Amino acid sequence: MTADIPLSGRLDDDDYPAYTMGRAAEMLGTTPGFLRAIGEARLITPLRSEGGHRRYSRYQLRIAARARELVDKGTPIEAACRIVILEDQLEEAQRINAEYRRAAGGSAGGSAGEKKSSNGNGQSPVP
Repeated sequence: MTADIPLSGRLDDDDYPAYTMGRAAEMLGTTPGFLRAIGEARLITPLRSEGGHRRYSRYQLRIAARARELVDKGTPIEAACRIVILEDQLEEAQRINAEYRRAAGGSAGGSAGEKKSSNGNGQSPVP
């Protein structure tokens, strides 16, 4: 896989595909079939070893765990995967917005977009 990265660096890397399907399923308390299903739903795409075996990162396991929580509460797997994808996209968008705000340096009174952030009832307007 990534032989040029020292072992200590790989152990700290959330994206390093360190876990086999069997180990990942065991850690999540689920089955390999569940991991295959969320892969088919394109929630996560495990890397493959040279032998073609699926390998999962810690980040992917956290995503899979969130999907499992939703499925355990009765949400269909396809819907659970879509919810987790949307949550992840929202979190990324919020992170980017925060970076833009920091880069803007908090101009006097905020930006025009910030002034439009409420429609009078405390909720954001629908785009």
